[in-house]
Amino acid sequence: MTPRVREILGWYQGENPGVLTNLARMLNHGRLGGTGRMVILPVDQGFEHGPGRSFAINPPAYNPSYHFELAIEAGLNAYAAPLGFIEAGAAQFAGEIPLILKCNNHDLLHKEADPIPAMTAGVSDALHLGCVAVGFTIYPGSQYRVEMYQQLRELAAEARDAGLAVVVWSYPRGSDLSKAGETAIDVCAYAAQIAAQLGAHVIKVKLPSAHLEEPEAKAVYEANKVPIATQAERVRHVVQSAFDGRRIVIFSGGETKPDEQSLLEEIRAIRDGGGFGSIIGRNTFQRKKADALRMLTDIIKIYAGEMR
Repeated sequence: MTPRVREILGWYQGENPGVLTNLARMLNHGRLGGTGRMVILPVDQGFEHGPGRSFAINPPAYNPSYHFELAIEAGLNAYAAPLGFIEAGAAQFAGEIPLILKCNNHDLLHKEADPIPAMTAGVSDALHLGCVAVGFTIYPGSQYRVEMYQQLRELAAEARDAGLAVVVWSYPRGSDLSKAGETAIDVCAYAAQIAAQLGAHVIKVKLPSAHLEEPEAKAVYEANKVPIATQAERVRHVVQSAFDGRRIVIFSGGETKPDEQSLLEEIRAIRDGGGFGSIIGRNTFQRKKADALRMLTDIIKIYAGEMR
């Protein structure tokens, strides 16, 4: 156990040994093991966006085994997916990579300004499949947010009792938020705080823009000259908002970027801003495997301090 991993686990002193062990399994796995940094492959897009939109650009990705293999060969910390994809490969790849079972999902076949995902799996499924954690999405800003918060608290309590870690996708979205507001710095920081308050051990948020959505928050940010001009400064503020950096905050890779360099610049900003790492889906599995592995190697090198 490295001093850095011990330090991080020390921030979760209220947890039982099972939760701490499973957090350590993620932190100690793969090419970033022991550094306190994490890169995770999430593949819930087939459910969330549809198989054609997600996998037609790279047809091997229709096969669930492809994603296990990609995460393992790249030396990532963990692989996250909904029930079906995890079930399809958990036995074949048992013990080769920590697994996160995404326990709620929603589709795009019904357009809704205020989304709420369906519960699609639970703690018993995660235990049966050998997962180290459960994953859950909340949409701060949705009119159904309170129901999601309550569902998360129930799932998190059951997961803790079973010794599983809790990973929360905290994505602001709803009819009272503008499109720009979904990634506004004040809103993203608020989303990270909400996830931390609800008991998340690992928090996934989108990279924030410099936009300030809420008038009351804007006045405070401007009066106190909160530094948010650069991406690294915004990352630092979001991490600060998750208990002053005492919760693991990782950042989404977003939509596929044809220009690999723009993605790597985001990774550098996350690193320089004190972010704990990335959870990158479409920017990996929508590339040919050789290209994805090469890019993931560069990402890992940036986080490990081996590449500027």
